[in-house]
Amino acid sequence: MQPDATDRKILDLLQKNSQLTIKEIASQINLSVTPVHERIRKLEKEGFIDKYVCLLNRRKLGKALVVYCNVTLDKQRKESFEDFNQAIVNMSEVLECSVVSGNFDYMLKVVVEDGEAYNQFYQHKLSALKSVLHISSYFVISEIKYTTGIAVV
Repeated sequence: MQPDATDRKILDLLQKNSQLTIKEIASQINLSVTPVHERIRKLEKEGFIDKYVCLLNRRKLGKALVVYCNVTLDKQRKESFEDFNQAIVNMSEVLECSVVSGNFDYMLKVVVEDGEAYNQFYQHKLSALKSVLHISSYFVISEIKYTTGIAVV
């Protein structure tokens, strides 16, 4: 199944505000409540809607520093990747971790309180992993664009 134009409008509205009621969505796309409800359930069932979340203000929670880390492993073996992956999943400071192509193996997005907190994370968690050979850290000075929305309409 591929979402039609109406489904895409629903997806767009939900990713902008997942707390919209079915009635509010229905009024914005000029449909009645029942077909909107059915469409949403179908989009959920088909996996177009992965989950509903609440985005928190990291600064208000004292997490002011964002750091992108490029990580290179010492060996390009399955075991090294599996060990690293398992360790990263359990690190609450890491919001995103991607295997990438190029001059390094992973790109991480790390969010912490400040430089000292990052230093602790770097020394005691990330660089302590036996498979890590090299880490390059890039501190975010200013965020120009931050969104979680995917263009669907």
